Amino acid sequence: MLYDDEIASKVAAYLLEINAVKLSARKPFTWVSGMRSPIYCDNRLTLSYPHVREFIKQSFSKVILNRFRNVDIIVGVATAGIPHGALVAEKLKLPFAYVRANAKAHGLQNLVEGKVEEGQRAVLIEDLISTGGSSIAAVKALRERYVDVLGLCAIFTYGFAKAEDTFSENKCDYYTLSDYPSLINYASANFLVELEEEEMLLDWYKNPANW
Repeated sequence: MLYDDEIASKVAAYLLEINAVKLSARKPFTWVSGMRSPIYCDNRLTLSYPHVREFIKQSFSKVILNRFRNVDIIVGVATAGIPHGALVAEKLKLPFAYVRANAKAHGLQNLVEGKVEEGQRAVLIEDLISTGGSSIAAVKALRERYVDVLGLCAIFTYGFAKAEDTFSENKCDYYTLSDYPSLINYASANFLVELEEEEMLLDWYKNPANW
């Protein structure tokens, strides 16, 4: 769920400004899944720009204070959610932990790293939501440790119906700072894409699997 239209537009502007998002309707990208897409998103680049990093930190903090005010701990989702989560935890003066994509193959074989206690109320930080699978895997890892997951916050979502269904089925609230429609609206309003390209970009959003 998009948190705020003004924040969404600002984040979209930043992502385009620093080339964290690339739009190419005529020469689409091919994702690992094999899906053809007119967008490529690398939110890790936001960490290299202090003004963008700061805005994201402040925006995440605002969402959490307004939607998840009883939070006890911030948890990053590996890997790109870890640095943003740590920044938010520092801003809110809260403990921080993170969830690995896979348990370590050695030592204690931890999936959750950091001190996480039963009954704690957690908010997860993620960089990008596509299908929601990796996000919900992290949610489940915490719930298995009897952590009360209040919800998840992400920088950006493509807005796939699959993601909405995944979060709904797992009863997990989530908020994003920006989304695909906000990005395309900003790009169009600022003449970053031509009308024909905009139509192609919106067609992908309506039916990505068969685009």
